[in-house]
Amino acid sequence: MPTLSAATRRLLSFVTLGVAAVPALAAQAGVPAPVRSVPSVDLTRYAGRWYEVARLPNFFQKKCARQTTADYELLPDGKVRVINRCLRADGTSMQAEGRARLADPKGPASRLKVRFAPAILSFLPMVWGDYWILDLTDDYTVALVGDPGRKYLWILARTPRPADSLYQRMVATALAQGYDVTRLLRAP
Repeated sequence: MPTLSAATRRLLSFVTLGVAAVPALAAQAGVPAPVRSVPSVDLTRYAGRWYEVARLPNFFQKKCARQTTADYELLPDGKVRVINRCLRADGTSMQAEGRARLADPKGPASRLKVRFAPAILSFLPMVWGDYWILDLTDDYTVALVGDPGRKYLWILARTPRPADSLYQRMVATALAQGYDVTRLLRAP
């Protein structure tokens, strides 16, 4: 077995120390840890109507002024029918229907992919968006949903106005996961 020169050993030691220091340097630099979803979700219990309590601003909801809901229905093929509704400022309604599926067939049901593009475009990866359940009350009455890029975030509840303590719990979870909660828009 060949022996390493002193210079090569020093170089390997330097590289090893550098690789080991990357997570600590990232933490010091303010880089948040990766977003975490809850470990598991029973999609049958998750199905039903949810009311939007708060959200980060996004382009596809810019015309939604109030009464935003999401209805989830578990389908026989394991996918989920998603129907989002809201009222515009002028009182007219908007609706979008989509499908959700597990992000990874072997992964947790708390990490979904959702699309609102026509079914014919389902083969295109870019029409599927991340839908991760980041927090969920034990009784399935309040949920925090976001994406791993921290661009999208929603607080959802089974009633239009959940208890303030549950709302604050979801905000605290979002903050701990690195989301900019100062931008949250509460539903009127």
